Amino acid sequence: MADIVEIPRLGLHDQVAARLRTMLVEGMIQPGAKLNERELCERLGVSRTPLREAIKLLAAEGLVDLLPNRGAIAVKLTEADVLNTFEVLAMLEGMSGELAAQRITDAELIEIRALQYEMMACFARRDLSGYYRINARIHSAINNAARNPVLSNAYRAINARVQSLRFRTNQNETKWQLAVQEHEQMVEALAAHDAAAMKALLVQHLYRKRDTILDLLRAGEIYPANLKA
Repeated sequence: MADIVEIPRLGLHDQVAARLRTMLVEGMIQPGAKLNERELCERLGVSRTPLREAIKLLAAEGLVDLLPNRGAIAVKLTEADVLNTFEVLAMLEGMSGELAAQRITDAELIEIRALQYEMMACFARRDLSGYYRINARIHSAINNAARNPVLSNAYRAINARVQSLRFRTNQNETKWQLAVQEHEQMVEALAAHDAAAMKALLVQHLYRKRDTILDLLRAGEIYPANLKA
């Protein structure tokens, strides 16, 4: 008789965190909404212990705010928050691109090209969820190629709070096509080891994202009316 292998609690709460992360980023849990533990336990088929551990992990990442007497709330950014966050994030992404273009290895470039092909396949299918996940892996790979752990840690911490907003920017077909073109140009700049071009592309890419988010915020298309402050 085979031994019963229990799933380690750490592995379980990591799995729950991954599922919650997708729900938060893709808007299945709306920004500003309270995370209802009872409903989430039923939906995810887990007990409260791994759910609470997952929520703490997402709070550390910046996707969830833990508020006194209110519990866990999905991050909801104001217009000022968006402006301030993207001002810093654009500089971090630009620096990542500049350093990556100088330091990237052939193996890393091959991996990014492979991810780009996968992302393009998702774009052709209009698979926004798949596209976004691979897109995030490309940005992370560029960041890793910069070989600066301090930069990487700062980038991840700040980027986490705007993931759900970045996801929404590709729901407009024209803007999505433009983002795809910019990614193709990034791969070309990396292959050419053109640090200046890579930095400029990423800063431009982030500011386009920021402007789209601000337009959506001002039009009331991001936050449901019942969750507006």
